[in-house]
Amino acid sequence: MRFLITAKPCETDARKAATKPFDAALFSAYMKYNEEMAKAGVLVVAEGLNPDGFRARVVPNGSKRAVVDGPFAETKEVLGGFYVIEVASKEEAVEWAKRMPAMAGSKCEIRRVPSIDEFPQDNEWIVKERAWRE
Repeated sequence: MRFLITAKPCETDARKAATKPFDAALFSAYMKYNEEMAKAGVLVVAEGLNPDGFRARVVPNGSKRAVVDGPFAETKEVLGGFYVIEVASKEEAVEWAKRMPAMAGSKCEIRRVPSIDEFPQDNEWIVKERAWRE
């Protein structure tokens, strides 16, 4: 099973986190964590997100789409990064998330990513999607 783990500072620390200078010790801790997951064979992808980089939200606006500031309603909210891991259970995903290095007060969220195998295999779009992947 694949899981998406997102990491974000708690809201009171988000602005501070976005403007903090590079923390070599924290970066090293994350790289060690990434290496542990890679060696365990569970890491699919891991990326950090730039807190002051480009971000936007695309929302419905009648029959069109509008681009607004985002992706969060409050500018003090930031998403620090994400992992996609492949593990045997929700419990294993939680255990990996609990090991993530973090600043004090940060939190993470875990969501299951469904597999293509969970959809009806005779659906025309599933058949097409399998062909795209080949």
